Amino acid sequence: VMLVESGGGLVQPGDSLRLSCVGSGFTFSDYGLYWYRQAPGKEREWVAIIFKYPGITKYIDSVKGRFTIWRDNALNTVYLQMNNLNPEETAMYYCNYRPLSEATYWGQGTQVTVSS
Repeated sequence: VMLVESGGGLVQPGDSLRLSCVGSGFTFSDYGLYWYRQAPGKEREWVAIIFKYPGITKYIDSVKGRFTIWRDNALNTVYLQMNNLNPEETAMYYCNYRPLSEATYWGQGTQVTVSS
């Protein structure tokens, strides 16, 4: 299994970023896909999930209306559009195809830093 995240960077409060994650080594279309984040000194937390189909999504309350998750099964890619970012969302962002309690494989993550 490989999970390769990209798209992070240093942005100012209120800016947007689009994260991407390419998965391989598993049947991508058979799984719900998650985005997680881990801030320094904090536990990794679930941010968003897109289910296998018909593309039902869920978000933690703090990102509802600002973040959007979607997937392209043809490209084995899941995306996370993040709008109106705030400094508290500075973290390493990871994708996975397993719930946090069951996840074994992790990619390197992509760093998102929100700072003025």
